[in-house]
Amino acid sequence: MSSRAVFLDRDGTINFDPGYISDPNKVILLPFVGESLFKLKEIYKFKLIVVSNQSGISRGLMSHDDVKKVNNRINELLAAYKTGIDAFYYCPFHPEFSSEVELECRKPSPKMIFDASGDHDIDLKKSYLIGDKAADVGCGFNAGVKTVLIKSETYNEEISILLNEGKSPNFVAENFKDASQYIISDFSGGK
Repeated sequence: MSSRAVFLDRDGTINFDPGYISDPNKVILLPFVGESLFKLKEIYKFKLIVVSNQSGISRGLMSHDDVKKVNNRINELLAAYKTGIDAFYYCPFHPEFSSEVELECRKPSPKMIFDASGDHDIDLKKSYLIGDKAADVGCGFNAGVKTVLIKSETYNEEISILLNEGKSPNFVAENFKDASQYIISDFSGGK
């Protein structure tokens, strides 16, 4: 039987984004993330899958090992909430340093979601994506999942990009708790 998933951007969505985070000791979860992910996974039975652009690798600012250590630290912090991310997918490439073939995984491409869907038998029609950038919403839109845009300092810019592309999120959230409550309500039929 197929699973349902919440696909998550990483930096700026579930953890603070200081810019190209490579030190696991600097990982800080954003407010409401732990409790909300616990509800989504443990109560509502969504798989939690991170899909993240990590162009700092191709820029030479971090290594694959750094990304894995940060990912591991996120799950260590989430363990305090009795939950965790089921899988992490990331794209290490950037248009300035990478070929077109390499860039096929970079959001807004849906490739990471499609790969995760195949690996984890996920029904995309029952799945969602939460992110803080236009590329996140574009990725979810392109994959056919419902999308939630969390307001950030660049919200006006992000929503402008989306509207210019003729795309809009299914929901705009004030914070992560608001995003997860939308998903729970939508999935439960508004109950």
